[in-house]
Amino acid sequence: MLRTLSIRDFVIVDSLELDFHTGFTVLTGETGAGKSILIDALALTLGERGDGAVVRSGCERADISAEFDIQTLPGVALWLRTAELEGDPGSILLRRVVDKSGRSRAFINGRPATLSQLRDAGEWLVDIHGQHAHQSLLKAEAQRTLLDAHAGLAPLAAEVAAAYRYWQKLAQARAEYETHAAQRNAEREQLQWQAQELAQLALQPAEWEEVQAEHSRLAHAAGLIEGVQAVLDVLSDADASCLPLLSGTGARLEGLLGYDARLREALELIRSGEAQVQEAVYGLRHYADRLELDPQRLAAVEARMEAIHGSARRFRIAPQDLPQHLQQLQARLAELEIASDLEALIKQEQQARTAYFDLAAKLGAGRKKAGAKLGKEITQAMQALAMAGGRFEVRFNPYPPEGSAHGAEQVEFLVAANPGVEVRSLAKVASGGELSRISLAIQVITGKAALVPTLIFDEVDAGIGGGVAEIVGRQLKILGRERQVLCVTHLPQVAAQADQQWSVSKSGSERKVATMVSVLDKKGRIEEVARMLGGTEITATTRKHAAEMLSLR
Repeated sequence: MLRTLSIRDFVIVDSLELDFHTGFTVLTGETGAGKSILIDALALTLGERGDGAVVRSGCERADISAEFDIQTLPGVALWLRTAELEGDPGSILLRRVVDKSGRSRAFINGRPATLSQLRDAGEWLVDIHGQHAHQSLLKAEAQRTLLDAHAGLAPLAAEVAAAYRYWQKLAQARAEYETHAAQRNAEREQLQWQAQELAQLALQPAEWEEVQAEHSRLAHAAGLIEGVQAVLDVLSDADASCLPLLSGTGARLEGLLGYDARLREALELIRSGEAQVQEAVYGLRHYADRLELDPQRLAAVEARMEAIHGSARRFRIAPQDLPQHLQQLQARLAELEIASDLEALIKQEQQARTAYFDLAAKLGAGRKKAGAKLGKEITQAMQALAMAGGRFEVRFNPYPPEGSAHGAEQVEFLVAANPGVEVRSLAKVASGGELSRISLAIQVITGKAALVPTLIFDEVDAGIGGGVAEIVGRQLKILGRERQVLCVTHLPQVAAQADQQWSVSKSGSERKVATMVSVLDKKGRIEEVARMLGGTEITATTRKHAAEMLSLR
């Protein structure tokens, strides 16, 4: 259940710290005082969308926190542990901060969280019935969703939707195969000969660079031989070559060391140069021994280069990219081979279709059972809401044979507001007042079956009054024995049934208005109910009437 709600700088709320109790609590006050704003603030902590407009004028950010008791909700505790969002044992603290630029941050037990995580937590904790809920109930989607949620069929409905999407994906793949089979076969044939040519070429990665280097060496072999021999002549082979000269120069300088030791450094440099020249001579001779004219090898290398060039021209890519292109061709061919297996596609499609209709049949059976029960319960509730003889039914209209993502049937709420009248679609037969009462009956009945501990009704009693309003208050009070119930109301008959009553009011100047909340004692409740009965002018008679209403609850 909801324990506390802390609100800072939200719309017209300056600062509020609210403590909540079990049972049935009503929020009352003048129109525009901010009763529904409190519900909107709580909804933000439960993951509802918010923008900079919710920040109080002149402030930087709105900050809302809500603490819940989860001792009776082991599923929430497990979810918190799994998400690593644990806090104090037996409680959960949700927080939402929205700045004036619209940027939003969320926290669970003081740790950063996503809006999706806030919404996941909120589904365990609170069920909010808005004042326009009866309008959404006119839509087929809302009716189907409500029935599935009430019957605990939402997970199965999600499985049906996933199965339908998978089936349709396979059906589309099969249809595309049949439509584009000729085009795909032509593409496969073209790719096959291209891949075959490149496979026969068998060009290896980096081979192109190696072939170019070898061709350059073979094509210039004569020049290389001549050049290397000329260098060897200069270094060691010819008369007056540099290596003998260096050796003789070093020997002469070595004979002078006895006269001046300072010549040693120059001698060492000469000896070093002599050694390096000797190494160069050894290397060049080894190179020259292996270098020879090989016209046959040159012809073979030139033929290989021409083959590589030819393939590169045909495929319009660089020679070095041919190995990668072969891999791409082979990958695309593999895709086409998989897609071309029509029999396998048809088999998969049939299996997916069967799986979908099996799940859809299970969902349909659950809906029909839950629909029959819901119809009886809401019909019974309508009798107490000044709709004696009225009936409520849930009808299931079959979809076309191919079904839908929502199952094999459409859900439709039907109602007859008076005895002897044929049931018709909820959207066509109910007046504003009747629709409000039927909506409330639906919400009260579905709320009894809800697993969430806190139910909030935001002016869902609009359009009713008198004895019917008193009955509504009694039903909410009964519901409050099983759940924590909060209700925003303008009806004194509803307010008088509450276990606790809060008065919401505005204060301040026109430029800066703030919302205040007061917990009413017995005397305060008499004054508030009297105001709700008599308007701005409260008389002794209205106070007496209010006291009687409160004493009879």
